[in-house]
Amino acid sequence: MTTIFYLEITEKPLGTTLLPESLTVSEIQIDQPQFNRFLYQLIGAPWQWTDKLKLSDEDWNSYVCRPELRTWVAYKEGAIAGYFELETQGKAIELKYFGLEQGFIGQGYGKALLSYAIAQAWAIAGTERVWVHTCSLDHENALNNYQRCGFKLYKTEQE
Repeated sequence: MTTIFYLEITEKPLGTTLLPESLTVSEIQIDQPQFNRFLYQLIGAPWQWTDKLKLSDEDWNSYVCRPELRTWVAYKEGAIAGYFELETQGKAIELKYFGLEQGFIGQGYGKALLSYAIAQAWAIAGTERVWVHTCSLDHENALNNYQRCGFKLYKTEQE
């Protein structure tokens, strides 16, 4: 049985977000559905992200090529260290996907990148809520990391 945790932030966090100097984060400005698919597979494979693996190229295009979805990629020395996607849903922003590439876990990048993702979500005009869901299949520190960065648990489900 898998437990799904739903978390939210309903007030813009105070302060600034500092990334480690060794980490560069760039927003993808030109939609490339194949790249989003690659990121989903690269980052999600260890955590059993399988929902989107069956999508056709057309479905990936429909998912990625829309103004509501924005994607950022974190790099260290040219290698992909992690990524996140934000989806605008009215006045709410969902952190659709967030994760680090396995080789970068445990180096302090998770909290820094998550804080950066939260700041990017709140920078979107009209944001009143940022939310995410994770599950018991995710990294053992994922739920704690979300909570340390300000997310509050508002619902759990068993699947």
